[in-house]
Amino acid sequence: MKKKRTAVLICMCMTGLICACTAEPEKLPAPAQSERKEDTQEETAECAKQAKLEAISPSAYGNIDGLNVEPAAYFSIIGKAGSEEYWSMVKEGAEAAVADLNKVLGYEGGDKAKVDYSGPSEPDNVDEQINILDEELARYPSALGIAVIDSQSCNVQFDLAVQNGIPIITYDTISSYQGIMANISTDNKKASAEAAVHMAEELEEKGQVLVLGNDSRSQTCRQRTESFAAEIEENHSEMTVTEIYYMDKLDEVKEKIARERAGLPEAAPEDGELSEDTADEAAVLEEALSEITDEEAYEYIFEKNPDINGIFASNGQAAMQMVNLCGKLEKEDTVIIGYDSDAEEIEALTDGKITGLIVQNPYGMGYAAIVAEARCILELGNEAEIDTGYTWVTADNIDSKDIQRMLYTK
Repeated sequence: MKKKRTAVLICMCMTGLICACTAEPEKLPAPAQSERKEDTQEETAECAKQAKLEAISPSAYGNIDGLNVEPAAYFSIIGKAGSEEYWSMVKEGAEAAVADLNKVLGYEGGDKAKVDYSGPSEPDNVDEQINILDEELARYPSALGIAVIDSQSCNVQFDLAVQNGIPIITYDTISSYQGIMANISTDNKKASAEAAVHMAEELEEKGQVLVLGNDSRSQTCRQRTESFAAEIEENHSEMTVTEIYYMDKLDEVKEKIARERAGLPEAAPEDGELSEDTADEAAVLEEALSEITDEEAYEYIFEKNPDINGIFASNGQAAMQMVNLCGKLEKEDTVIIGYDSDAEEIEALTDGKITGLIVQNPYGMGYAAIVAEARCILELGNEAEIDTGYTWVTADNIDSKDIQRMLYTK
């Protein structure tokens, strides 16, 4: 009974905070307006937390009601990177959920539930993520959540987890593994289709758009790029997507450049065999390739697509690559739409170099991941897909309170 009364009191407090975040300010006589107190930093943070949690659907994944996990439960969360802003917010959300659990359940000292967030020191390092996964499984966590970098890379480890009774959920990713208990993510198909609609509006329904994906191995990335292209192709007849490029396949572009410079055929023979006349082709190609930089490869893409007037980028890294390139090539009028809201992107947005951003909810992903893990531990069942929402952000709306609460740039 004590735990239930505590939970009710905390819910009442949270309800009060939410009302404080959303209620209209009381109208005061003019002389007293200047005396009205601004929200404290703590109140502002609580409002932002609640906004992020309210974006989650189903709403049950935005709170810890009824999750009476055993003392000392150990939750493991693995990301695609360690300390970048996005992944720091995932960590913060997961830690907040565990803190809420401990508070409601009255756990202290050694009884406290614990969470460990870890990710590769270099973003999207598949081998390092697998090593981290191996280490975490050796600690026998109560449950494990992971944002898989390569959709096919962790199946052996997942088999081992299942054998040892460790439930697995995924977030910010897509995995075809059959034993995944739940997936928590942005609705990337919907978000990317909306980005395409905004692109069409900006270009007045005419133009050529280049699509740049950050990682061809990621099904999440492919969802974004392909959904964007599908919306343009199906519903905007006077627009075209010139091509979809992926940052991890830039070597294919470099090889085209190298072959042109070395006077080699556009592609190697299909059977892989070289004639006597071209026996040294591999050596010539390798030497030519060694002299080509990533920047030259991106410039080559623009040379081959001179009429591009719009670019869609699937994450912050891809978006900033295009911002910098357009600046160098004096293509500042190019409309760039991207994902996420790290500090560089927000600066580019406010400077007019980026037109709009699909901003995800990494804090909500971290929080919902803990809720899903707890539900696995308690055998309560999970929704197959949990949507953490997204926000369309432009220079025109970025200063509004509703938008500010969804940003994660610190």
